[in-house]
Amino acid sequence: MLTLDPGPVRDADLLYTREVATETAALYQQVSRVIPQVEWPIFAPYIAAINRLKRERNAVILAHNYQVPEIFHCVADIVGDSLGLALDAARTKADVILLCGVHFMAETAKLVNPQRTVLVPDLQAGCSLAESITAADVRLMRERYPDTPVITYVNTSAAVKAESDICCTSGNAVHILRSLGAPRVIFLPDEYLAKYVASQVPEVEIIAWKGHCEVHERFTAVDIRKYREDDPNLRVLAHPECPPDVLAEADFVGSTSAMSRYVSDLKRTNGAAPRVVMITECSMADNVAVQNPDVEFVRPCNLCPHMKRNTLPKVLHSLQTMQYEVTVDPSIAQRARMAVERMLEFGRPGA
Repeated sequence: MLTLDPGPVRDADLLYTREVATETAALYQQVSRVIPQVEWPIFAPYIAAINRLKRERNAVILAHNYQVPEIFHCVADIVGDSLGLALDAARTKADVILLCGVHFMAETAKLVNPQRTVLVPDLQAGCSLAESITAADVRLMRERYPDTPVITYVNTSAAVKAESDICCTSGNAVHILRSLGAPRVIFLPDEYLAKYVASQVPEVEIIAWKGHCEVHERFTAVDIRKYREDDPNLRVLAHPECPPDVLAEADFVGSTSAMSRYVSDLKRTNGAAPRVVMITECSMADNVAVQNPDVEFVRPCNLCPHMKRNTLPKVLHSLQTMQYEVTVDPSIAQRARMAVERMLEFGRPGA
């Protein structure tokens, strides 16, 4: 199925010429398992134009693991989960950062790169978690639970981060909570991630918010059991934003980057790679499949409508016009930056 929309760019020069075919041939070989050949003449002219324009603009494209393969593998310079993108954004030397993800990720990139231009292909690429809580909500929680540290999931607005003591991602949440040494913490805004963290650190009282990811909350334990009926040897990997009954059915629970590492290790540790289902946004399986051609994936296709707002035409349009720039109010940015930088001091889990 095509993942392009008509987009804002209708450039007569975007033709699938022999030059474009040669220029993009190696990229297609990389993604041929997940992008049908009949679709490549549509994607390739955009990919070639984007990659040329990146060099002219001294721009770098960051893409989250949930981006479609033609963005993730063919135009992105840096890919990963929220933590990985935040870490790498802080290290880039590019003049322009184009973030293919959702708005809070671009805000985070701007927080750690205040002097650089940060763009997004579509300003409407939001997040149900980020929209589930406001800065006023955090202040109210602080009033109800004074002297209790606030850990805020990175899937939040800069304004919410500014009211927090430290940020976290699904990949380092447990590590960060333990490092605080507090008997009680406020953990915002994902209720299911908070419950997962509580199961890993039962000695700490966790006060949670009732925010949910609209993608992950749709999975059920019944779904998992049906997959296993078809293949009892199926490996089930689940993101901790899923409901607790889903996590209880999984063989592995972890961030998107942790899932990717787990799949890559399967064949090395088992001699043969079993079938895998990744209980998360479905483009994740496509992107991991490119890197693991010997692994067979069952694809439960829950799409994030916000992530899918990013398309090749919009990426090209953003670089051509330098739209849409993401900025953060200076009165918010300084406090939000502190919470993010405290998180970044921990680096990647296990690093």
